[in-house]
This record gives sequence, structure tokens and C-alpha cells, in this order.
Amino acid sequence: MGALTRRFGFLLAIPALAMLATCGDGTGGDGAEMGVVRIAVCGPMTGSAAAFGEMIKNAAKLKEKEVNDAGGITVGGKKMRVEAVIFDDKGDTTEATNVARKVASDDDLVLVIGHFNSTCSLAAKEEYNRVGIVQFSPGSTNVNVCRGGPFTFRNLYRDDYQGEQIAQYLQGVLSVKNVAVVYDNDDYGKGLMQAFKGRADELGLDVVATVSYLRERTQDFKPLVQQAKDAGASAIFVAGLYNEAALIAKAARQDLGMDVPIIGGDGVMSPTFIKNAGRAAEGVMVTTPFLFNTGADSPAATAFLETFKTAYGKEPDTWAALTYDAMGMALAAIEKVGTGRQDVRDTLAAARNEASGYAGVTGVTYFDEEGDCYSKPVYVAVVKDGEFVPAEKQMQ
Repeated sequence: MGALTRRFGFLLAIPALAMLATCGDGTGGDGAEMGVVRIAVCGPMTGSAAAFGEMIKNAAKLKEKEVNDAGGITVGGKKMRVEAVIFDDKGDTTEATNVARKVASDDDLVLVIGHFNSTCSLAAKEEYNRVGIVQFSPGSTNVNVCRGGPFTFRNLYRDDYQGEQIAQYLQGVLSVKNVAVVYDNDDYGKGLMQAFKGRADELGLDVVATVSYLRERTQDFKPLVQQAKDAGASAIFVAGLYNEAALIAKAARQDLGMDVPIIGGDGVMSPTFIKNAGRAAEGVMVTTPFLFNTGADSPAATAFLETFKTAYGKEPDTWAALTYDAMGMALAAIEKVGTGRQDVRDTLAAARNEASGYAGVTGVTYFDEEGDCYSKPVYVAVVKDGEFVPAEKQMQ
């Protein structure tokens, strides 16, 4: 991909190393103060999902710096700087609602990148759609996130697709006969569990136990995993986030000696899972809408990986890549039509196929009539020697 290539008005991802620093002083080059395009970035910057929030924030700020170092964006013939304004929803529905009200009432904010947790996106959705400001999630997968919300978009798959794919992987690729599901009793965990169970029933994959827990409240996971063991589970599927998944893996491997496959949904896809689970993380599989180092990485993905590592001293995760792309797609829309909230929404909604979509780090993003994205596959990663790597066997 050429650095200046455009596709139907959407600017492709530009490697930072190819950029020229031309606006570091906040002027347009002639000493005049540049205007600012402000974008809200909302996610769990603190709380039990803060590792996701850190990646989201860092990716948004990286895109901000790259664009500004290159001279900003051109809006209505004028050069403007970009500012990613960070809001912490703490992964909590009440906080997400408060953030949504604050963001929606600030006319200087053009759109929202966020939220991450499905339960937070759902809680904030009504306010964003009532006021008419785009909510563009790089992380929420619950099936209802975009439904009935004309201003709501996401650039990754839904849980009905993810859950079905996990069931098919366990049966068709791993030849598992029965499975226990341990799930977070929130919108994300329940939705993923239900999609998985529905497809498992169709395939004849026996779900021998479904065990729920409460994120940030359940402390002892040994009794829960014991239910899976007592039911004779030959695999465990975790529908939740990385902190609890680490405790589930430790309970299974270390406390109960269960030597069965463990696979988690994309909420487990965080280096913090590996850190928290320690040796129990080895061999655990995780599904994800994007994966680096597959051997088929695009130039945009390779460039982002290296630039992020240089900037932050660590590799980006899936959510950083999706946030980076969401920022890029949003800015391309703003360059095309300006900062009017309705105009930005209509421009994003017009990306309805590969030809009119946005080609970025995670592939080409485009939407259906609901704002859902069906262009991203499900990948499988596995923990090997303390790192996530592509699983030898991918989805069929």
C-alpha cells in the first residue's frame, strides 16, 4: 500500500516512520494557530479491565501524534491538529452513562472511539444516539451493541459469530466431545455463552456444565471449576475477561490438576492474562479478531507493530490495533466531510463493501445497515513460552 493511497475518500494507514514532523509547534507553518479536531476516546482506564484501556489510550495517542507530526488533517481547506481526549468509564455501566452524558453535551467533540466493554457500550448507546454523535467501538462484541442505533458502529465481529466459531473449533479442529462453559454474568459473557451453546447443541457438542461468576466480585474460582471437573468436562470454555480467566486457569491446572484444553473468548486476549496466570497460562487458547505475526501480516500491520513498540516499549495487542484503525477511519471521514456529527455518521455508514471500506492494520472495515462489521475473521492464539502466538490449527 502506498502511503498516500486513497480509496473512496478513506485515507489508508500511514506508517509513522514515513511522516515528516511539520506541526510540532501547533501552528500551520506560518505562525498561525491551528484549529483542533477533538475526538473522545472512552474505555476502562482504571479498574479490572485497565490493561485494555491502556492499549486503547496508547493507540489513540499514537495516531494523534502521527497525524500531528505529519502536519495535521485538512478540514474544509484548513489544516487542523487532532486531539484524542481520554475518558475513563472504569468498565462500569454507571460510569459509562456519566461519560456519555459528558461527551454528548460537549459540542467540541466530533465523535466517540469506544466504549470497550459491551455492557458499557450498551449503557452509553442511548445517550449518543439521542444527541446524534457517532459511537465507534473497537472492542464491544455483544450482538445488541449496534442494533437500533444509527450512530453506533464497531470494527470487529459480533459474539454470535465468535461463539459459533469457538464451538466449531472445539468439535471440528480439536475433536472435543464435551465442554464446560464458565462465563461472566454480564452482557458480554452471557451473550458469548449463549451463542456458543446454541451452536454446540446444533453440532452435537455436549455442554455438560454452564457456570456463572460475577466480575470483580467472585474471588474463589476453585468451586466453580470443580463443577466442570465433576461433570466430566473434556474442555473448558471461558466467556469473560483476562483477570478472571487467569484465576480459572490456575484453579483448573494447579488446584484441580485438569489437563484439558482451555479456550477463552477475545476478552482473555491480553498479556495481563499470561502475567496473572503464570505457568497455568501455557497452552491456553484465545480467539481474537486480529493477530500479529501470522506470517501474512500486511505492511500496515508490520509498521504499526514496530512503531507502537518503539513508542511504548511493548507490543500492541488486538485492541490497540482496532483502536488505531477506528481513529484512522474516523479522521479520514472528517477530512472528507468536515466535523459535523451527522455528516461524519453518514460518511461512515456509506462504507458498505470492501471497495468503499477503510483499509488499515486489521484489514478492511465496512459496515452493514446496523453498523456491524462482518469483514473480520476469527483467529486463534495460543500461549507458548509466555507469549501469545498463532495457534498451529486455525478455524476451518
